[in-house]
Amino acid sequence: MKEGGNVKRFWVSCIAVGTLGCPAWGQKVEVEKLDRGKIIHVQTALNHLTVLEMSEPVSTVAVGSPVFKVEWRENKVFIEPSEPDVATNLFVWTPSGRFNYELDPAGVVPEMVFAIDQPIPDPPKVVVATNRSSEPADRSPAEVLTKFKLVRLHGSIPEKNRVAIYLTDTLEQDGQLFLRYTIRNETKEAYVPGNPQAVALNRPRYRVSLYVLANSQLSPDETARLTSSGEAPLEIGKSEMPSSPIEPGQETTGIVAIKLPATHAGPTVLRLTFLAGPTGPISATLVL
Repeated sequence: MKEGGNVKRFWVSCIAVGTLGCPAWGQKVEVEKLDRGKIIHVQTALNHLTVLEMSEPVSTVAVGSPVFKVEWRENKVFIEPSEPDVATNLFVWTPSGRFNYELDPAGVVPEMVFAIDQPIPDPPKVVVATNRSSEPADRSPAEVLTKFKLVRLHGSIPEKNRVAIYLTDTLEQDGQLFLRYTIRNETKEAYVPGNPQAVALNRPRYRVSLYVLANSQLSPDETARLTSSGEAPLEIGKSEMPSSPIEPGQETTGIVAIKLPATHAGPTVLRLTFLAGPTGPISATLVL
């Protein structure tokens, strides 16, 4: 009887080892191609996290339903559904632009996507120039915007039936602010932005300290809570953006060089305005 008991325990152990050694069939870790024109479906499961690991830092995200809890940190986005039978969309912005996802209703664990990774692009080849006597004194915004700082979005920007401006990153150099931005057209007509104008607010005041909002864009609602004693126009050094119209549902990226005030110190609030809006001027507010 003792030997039989040992044999029985042996087979139970084999079955347990075999079960633990089997892979979780259906659960996936995917690699996503860098295609901003594609909508990627993400299958989730209740009480489980799905991770999107981007190849660049995440600047902001937007999700269509509060049923999905979405958080981001550095280059990772964490998604967790709280209810079944609900689908929605998710947008993720990085310095390269916007990536689009469709969050499918929470299903069974064996069919969920555990993680989606973006491949890390190969570093650009460095070409060493010969016989270069000196640096060019007047470089374009695109040439200098290599050491940029990401701009955070404070609040949310409504897009439905509107033209929206997103400030994405900045670089201060030689008394100028190089500012990169994205214009998204969600109206039914093509939009031609024209050249932007810039002003600095005099003695800006806000409900919280502007120091904690350094390098942040204020949403229209938060901008409405901002007060000042006036504004001073700023000189635009250079402006670069495609000259073609922005068609409905499309977006484009531009760069502008703004000459900062000579007394630039502490929190400075700038406003970038495009006068040719479908219903009037369109502006974006930046805290430096």
